[in-house]
Amino acid sequence: MSIARRALLPILVFAVAFLTFWPGLTGEFVNWDDHDNIVNNPGVHGLGRAQLEWMWTSAVLGHYIPLTWMSFGLNFALGGLNPRGYHLVNLLLHAANATLFFWIARRLLRAARSSDTPDEAASPGPVDFGAAFAALLFAVHPLRVESVVWITERKDVLSAFFFLLSILAYLRSVATETIRPVWRGLSLLAFAAALLSKASAMPLPAVLLLLDAYPLGRIRRLGWRRCLLEKLPWAVIGAAGALLALTVVLKGTGVTGYESYGVAARVAMTAYAFMFYPARWLWPVQLIPLYELPPRLDPFSTRFVVPMVAFVLITAALIALRKRWPAGLAAWTLSVVMLLPISGAVHSGHQLAHDRYSYLSSLGLALLLGGGLTRLLDADMRRRLGPVIVRSVALGAAVLVLMLGVATWDQSKIWQDSETLWRWAVAIDPQCAVCWNNFGTSLTAQKRHPEAEEAYRRALGLRPKRATVANNIATALHGQRKDVEAEEMLRLALKLDPNLTGALANMGALYAQTGRLAESLPYFRRAWAQDPYFANLAHDYAAALLEIAKSEREAGRGIQAMALLQETLVVSPADTEARRQLDAMTATRTRAAARSDR
Repeated sequence: MSIARRALLPILVFAVAFLTFWPGLTGEFVNWDDHDNIVNNPGVHGLGRAQLEWMWTSAVLGHYIPLTWMSFGLNFALGGLNPRGYHLVNLLLHAANATLFFWIARRLLRAARSSDTPDEAASPGPVDFGAAFAALLFAVHPLRVESVVWITERKDVLSAFFFLLSILAYLRSVATETIRPVWRGLSLLAFAAALLSKASAMPLPAVLLLLDAYPLGRIRRLGWRRCLLEKLPWAVIGAAGALLALTVVLKGTGVTGYESYGVAARVAMTAYAFMFYPARWLWPVQLIPLYELPPRLDPFSTRFVVPMVAFVLITAALIALRKRWPAGLAAWTLSVVMLLPISGAVHSGHQLAHDRYSYLSSLGLALLLGGGLTRLLDADMRRRLGPVIVRSVALGAAVLVLMLGVATWDQSKIWQDSETLWRWAVAIDPQCAVCWNNFGTSLTAQKRHPEAEEAYRRALGLRPKRATVANNIATALHGQRKDVEAEEMLRLALKLDPNLTGALANMGALYAQTGRLAESLPYFRRAWAQDPYFANLAHDYAAALLEIAKSEREAGRGIQAMALLQETLVVSPADTEARRQLDAMTATRTRAAARSDR
């Protein structure tokens, strides 16, 4: 019976973790980085030499994640841009993560039980069921939806796979008093792979040291010095990953400046993060893709003072109870350690919080409840509790997993398409400017320009200094043929940010389409100098040059247009519009040359 149970429980965990997110399989690519990372990114369209070179030398939106890029390349090679295949891999990885966590939880709960109540004859049954409960809590929790159903967040589930594999290999390596080299090597390789999938795995060395303290008890037996020295190889890999991640962020999205959010604000943001994710884990309702950072953060407001006070009180209480309840302090510390890289100290982006940051930070909370069920079942086997209490708690555990699973099933449907996602987000948080902007973009893609304009104006009203939103309003106005108003809005966008490539390209295109070809060229030139591969820029710029060449009989303009398109095709050989334009120009020049020869 024990062997059958040990085989069936991980299979059950895998199946439940996979099926809970089934609605996500039918989702589309959404306008929340999916197009930048995958749809419009030729670097991940296959696994050819050019793609592999790009994957290992490039970064997008502040992320250097070559292994994640390679997984996208494999998806493209097998099924092109069919989103179902990308979703399927995400679900399979998450189910594998839940299974790995089951095996990790079983080892840790067994070690905790031996530490708390040494009993070599204790049955493994309670530990197996406790580990399965912990793994299911992790697997089916609604906070997992963003990481699993959002295609771009492949990096979360892939990095977590290697992160958990590294921990499991480490636990195997320290099963004896001397670390076994083979398992240590596997743990180090898996850690490096985790960092190459997403940099958020960098706290792993601290996590291993925490496990040495509790529940493994290695620090008590071997001492701090030896345990610290053992972690040096992991620390070196982690430091290299952290340095690389910081370099990429500084060159890409950039770090939020301290002149905007000072030291007091950073402390408030950090404490808020430490409390936000455990609170969301306990009460996962009204989840949205982005909890936006306010334009001005008052660290002494109730919104931030309460989390700071709560964090201090909870931490102090758990430290005071560490001898009687070491598991509580260990789980809390794990949460804090995993959240440190995304806390306020080094901040980037518009977010105050993201649900996906809970993917690894909440593992300790799931283990706590798994440990509680283990102790309950242990007490039942020793006849210390009545059967009614045990059955009631076991039934409650099953109902909890079921309720979380139903909520996750429903939450997965929200990510079906861009409009559904952002309509939900603005309904939950009408003060989220990014949500309104992305909602407007989803409507623009459907050519519902008046509705898009309204959404964009809501976003600009909330954040009047965002040039990108003003540029989007101009796009919606142009779609309604309100070109005069569109030009005014583009001027506002360029006043707010004179180097905004999108606004420069749009102003050039607007002038070109309204016959002001000469006026369009300076804007095209500036846009091209900043980002020659900006969407449709080469097409519009080349078309303007060609029209000038025709009207003014300037051969040089036509040659320049052809050069632009040739350069575009070197980087994006699948750009059919650039190919069409270039072929048409070449054919025209060939006919002209033939006529001149006659």
